[in-house]
Parts: sequence; C-alpha cells; structure tokens
Amino acid sequence: MDDARHEPDLIDEITGALPGAVVLLDKAGRVARANPPARALLGDWVIGRSYVSVLRQPEVLSPIEAAFFDSKSGEADFTHTEGAVDTLYRVRIRPLAGLAGAGQVLLHFEDISEQSQALSFRRGFVANVSHELKTPLTALLGFIETLNGPARNDPEAQRHFLSLMSREARRMNRLVSDLLSLSRVEAGERTRPKRREDLVSLVRIALEPLSEIASDAGAVIRTDLPAEAVVRADADQVIQIVTNLTENAVKYGGGEVELSLRQIGYDGQLRGPAWQLCVRDNGPGIDPLHVPRLAERFYRVDTHRSRGQGGTGLGLAIVKHIAQRHRGRLKIESEMGKGSEFTVLFPAERDQSTSS
Repeated sequence: MDDARHEPDLIDEITGALPGAVVLLDKAGRVARANPPARALLGDWVIGRSYVSVLRQPEVLSPIEAAFFDSKSGEADFTHTEGAVDTLYRVRIRPLAGLAGAGQVLLHFEDISEQSQALSFRRGFVANVSHELKTPLTALLGFIETLNGPARNDPEAQRHFLSLMSREARRMNRLVSDLLSLSRVEAGERTRPKRREDLVSLVRIALEPLSEIASDAGAVIRTDLPAEAVVRADADQVIQIVTNLTENAVKYGGGEVELSLRQIGYDGQLRGPAWQLCVRDNGPGIDPLHVPRLAERFYRVDTHRSRGQGGTGLGLAIVKHIAQRHRGRLKIESEMGKGSEFTVLFPAERDQSTSS
C-alpha cells in the first residue's frame, strides 16, 4: 500500500530528473504528468487532455496507439513550429509494465535539430566531394580511352592529352590536399594555439613564393606592415591564411593587390585589441548576395572560372576555420566595380600597446 501511495511522487521525481520533455499518459490516454520542459513545449493546459488533442501529428499518434493496444515501444520524429522557428523532435514511446500504474505510456521528447542538421551537412559534404572528384576522374578516363584508341599512334595528340591528364591530376591533388587541411583545422579547432608568433615574419614567408604567381598574372602585391605583430598563433596555419587570401586576390582580382597589417584598439566581437590582416584587390568585385556564403565549403560565385583557375572551393572555408581556431574571425566586404576586401582579425596580446 505504501508503494502505491507514494508512486505518484516517485513518478514525478523520475519525470523531473529525465532530460528533455517527458509526458506520462494514463490508461485512458490522458496526460497524467508533464515535466516543466514538456509544459513549455506542449502548453500548461495539457494535464487531463487526451493525447489525440495534444499531439496531432499522425506520425506520432500511430506508435502511441501501438503502445496502448499492443504494448509495443516505438519512436517518431515530428517538427514543432513556434513563430518562424522549426524544431525537429524525436519522441520515444514506452508502455509501462510491472508497476501499479501498468497500462500507462511514457513519452520522452528529444530535440534532434542539431543532429539532423549535422547529418544533412555530412550528406551534402560527401555529395559535393564526390561531384568534385567525379569531374576530373571522368575527364581522365576519357583521355585514357582516347590514348588507347584514336591517339594510339599520334605523338602530338599523346602530348596534348597527357598534358590535360596532368592538369586534371593536379586538380584532384589540390582538392585532396585542401580536404586534408580542412579536416586537420577542424580537428584542432577547440584547441587555441599557445605559441607566440610574429605575424609580420609569417606574412613575408607566405608572400615569398607568391611573387612569381603574381607576375604571371600581371599583378603587383603591395604591403603595409608594422615592425612587429606578436600573437598566439599556429605559424603554418597563418601562412596558409595569407597564401589563400593573396592567391585569390591575384587570380580573381588582378592588377594591384594590397596587403596590410594594422593593430586596432578594440574589436567588439573579439572583445579586445586585435591585429587586422587585410588583403584587398581592385577587381570587378562580388555581388553582395554572394558575400555571406563565400566561406561555405565548395561555394563558388563563378564555378567555371574558379575551376579554370585551379580553385577547389575550399580556400575561404579553410581561412574561416583557422581564424576561429585562433579565436579570431573572417570578415568579407565587396562592392561591384570596386574590388573586394578580405580581413582576418587575430586577438592581440593584452600587454601590447594599442592604437585606434
């Protein structure tokens, strides 16, 4: 008798301790218990109401009926809309047995929106990688078929197709290299670099091999650098930032590329002083509609031109994640006909003097 008398208190204690929203349905299918998260999700009025009036989604009602009539456990996903925000929930349904309250059904709601988004992102990422690799592989197979057929005895054609094959192989190599770089950056993103590095020295190291690329493109790289700029940084990753941003400016902007490094007294988002690394080109600019998506993986404004320039669509994504690992940020500004400006802000050492 004592167990039966105290059972409601025990059930309240259990439902209150469980994470997420929890609802207990009595034998008649009415809401007998609802913990605070469940009331926030479904409303304070749910107690005593039938589950049919509380949960109207058919995908949820069917497994609840199976729990009552066939004592079967189940689960279902449904979308809850509040205002303009959609939240995806997974409800796990369990018939209770072996208690004085046997015949009741327990519902546990879990917000799986982030899991669903992550799964969708992974699927999209795999699809993009597959597409990016399939294009050069298809070209290579076509060239091999030609070399084994019509061009078998034609030395000039062989040289031509071997050159094309080399280009496609290099393209795949760049893609794989960028994928590995992105993976390494993401794997270490939670760990902020601790080593003190001079940004000025790293910028000069990065620019040294780029002079020939700029010359071939008819571009000039001009710099405005202080004597020293010390931050906590991963040297190789900072060099990669400078390389990616400057190469992009040379390839797509052309003409004069300006690289500057300045200290600012306070950055609102970083909540402190920062070093501002800015790469600006005087190219045609980018439509503002594209700017918010430029750092997405495989996003390209002009796919044909990007591939023609050897781009993988991952360069700015790598820059963004490196900046985040350094607890900094990437800022992109562009205006049609006036060029583009890519800025990475690094938190400055607090003991350094600052200037606005």
